[in-house]
Amino acid sequence: MNYLVEVEGERAPVNGIPSAGPVYRSVFAKDGFPPPIPGLESCWDVFRMSVERNPGNRMLGRRQINEAGKAGGYVWMTYKEVYDIVIKVGASIRSRGVGYRGRCGIYGANCPEWIISMEACNAHGLYCVPLYDTLGAGAIEFIICHAEVEIAFVEEKKISELMKTFPNTTNFLKTIVSFGKVTPEQKEEVEKFGLAIYSWEEFLFLGDGQQYDLPTNKKTDICTIMYTSGTTGDPKGVLISNDSIITLIAGVNRVLGCVNEQLNAKDVYISYLPLAHIFDRVIEECFIFHGASIGFWRGDVKLLTEDMAELKPTIFCAVPRVLDRVYTGLQNKISSGGFLKQTLFKLAFNFKQYFMKKGFKHDEAAKCFDKLVFNKVKQGLGGCVRIILCGAAPLASHVQAFLRVVSCAHVLQGYGLTETCAGTFVSLPNNMAMLGTVGPPVPNVEVRLESVPDMGYDALSSTPRGEVCVRGNTLFSGYYKREDLTNEVMIDGWFHTGDIGEWQPQGSLKIIDRKKNIFKLSQGEYVAVESLENIYGQVPDIDSIWVYGNSFESFLIAVINPNQQALERWAAENGVIGDFASLCENKRAKEYILGELSKTAKAQKLKGFEFIKAVHLDPVPFDMERDLLTPTYKKKRPQLFKYYQKIIEEMYTGTK
Repeated sequence: MNYLVEVEGERAPVNGIPSAGPVYRSVFAKDGFPPPIPGLESCWDVFRMSVERNPGNRMLGRRQINEAGKAGGYVWMTYKEVYDIVIKVGASIRSRGVGYRGRCGIYGANCPEWIISMEACNAHGLYCVPLYDTLGAGAIEFIICHAEVEIAFVEEKKISELMKTFPNTTNFLKTIVSFGKVTPEQKEEVEKFGLAIYSWEEFLFLGDGQQYDLPTNKKTDICTIMYTSGTTGDPKGVLISNDSIITLIAGVNRVLGCVNEQLNAKDVYISYLPLAHIFDRVIEECFIFHGASIGFWRGDVKLLTEDMAELKPTIFCAVPRVLDRVYTGLQNKISSGGFLKQTLFKLAFNFKQYFMKKGFKHDEAAKCFDKLVFNKVKQGLGGCVRIILCGAAPLASHVQAFLRVVSCAHVLQGYGLTETCAGTFVSLPNNMAMLGTVGPPVPNVEVRLESVPDMGYDALSSTPRGEVCVRGNTLFSGYYKREDLTNEVMIDGWFHTGDIGEWQPQGSLKIIDRKKNIFKLSQGEYVAVESLENIYGQVPDIDSIWVYGNSFESFLIAVINPNQQALERWAAENGVIGDFASLCENKRAKEYILGELSKTAKAQKLKGFEFIKAVHLDPVPFDMERDLLTPTYKKKRPQLFKYYQKIIEEMYTGTK
């Protein structure tokens, strides 16, 4: 089945571009986009209507922590209880002089107070301005000043970080509300700058006795200014309207309904991906619309599986790094098991994968092995997960293929940007042919590819490749205060993503490259670096790779985070002694990794100049603490170059 339908009358060149491919929609929208949901005009309506339908449903939950610091079960607030607090918070915000279209910042990790603050913004037509809890004071200062944030809700332990932005931010910021408590010292320091600061409990009663009418929110109204983390330069403020989010909800409902996986009030979601990112924000809006339950993690990735075991979520959203850890952990358990266990697992895996490829649904392909072998994996994710959705960056095909078999859940990959309100493509359940792709478009957008001649991508070739362009009501309303940047990416109603896609025979899309991440080597050959990283990333002995080259050099080098277990296993088999850090310095280990890269390059028939000639093995994974990754785990290439500059020079000098 082909999951694309061509939009009639749209083959003509647009904006004078003769090499733009046809315009497509999802087959689920062949008779038109999903109609607007009656009564749904804004994000406030999403919550308000759900409260009316599901007042007693569990809405927001967190784990109870006893005096000894031990976590117990989840304690829940119902939709009606959350609504009552939202009304109080909204009145308190208004009592501080923040009115319609005022700017309200939210700074901290996911928690019930985060959602409550967001809903208070939705109620009163305020612009919610999320602040990444992983960003430093410099970016926080920029966003507060750029968005002119008047009031900020802050996680208790982040108050000191916020105060580092004083006095520059105090031209705009007048009120701070802690999600928890406020110390006398903090209160004194904040008041020196003429600001007011409140604990959560204090703030709830600030608006008591005052009545504020709620504005009539329109679809076209902006509901959030979401700043992209950015790999270069200052963050960009992406203006997201009510219409973008409610259109996406209608599209998600359509696609899930078409594959018989509708969300319902009994679904449970674990909230741990940053709410300051569009991916988690829209997922939680979908859950709220259906009256489902959202449980929050404790903020420690090492305890995530414990939280899942207690919460028992039905939907699990992840970024590739999280699923890579799950994959690596499972592989280590398998390899450390005895011969019989390994043999049984391999037999079960091959049996189930064979029948899934034959077209059997995942829960019908090997029911016996699901109970005997794979149930342990299922229980490790809480025992109830039916959909695992991965986004934010490409998920390795071998990881997705493995988890589709062993997790007893649909493992789907999606694609979208902040500017497209997250979901733009999503792969479909029980379709093994879509492995390694992001699936067809969601049924509320139109998509086409545009040729990129400089990179050799032709949207009209037998295998169409080109820049992914998107059109539809989910698109952003522009970059705040940056009309110039808006005009660069929005042309004739089409948003140009900067990503290079390739249409697959079934109508799914494969992201193969990034338009801007291209450079020339000294011999004049163009290198599409992200495409190479995707290929070399298939080497099982490495966790992450950054490929580097420039126009003054004739060959490529790479900095690699090797897989610790794989490298230690190689060392044991080859008589190399040392801990992980010393193995990364070992010349033989580097030669081994380089050899594995070369095998993959040959297998993929890469050109000679695309082979890696030297590697540096870093035992410390690329991370946000060193500013090497964005909060969505995209590589910050200029920062990587700056951090490894001396090592890069040594690699080039030592290889000539």
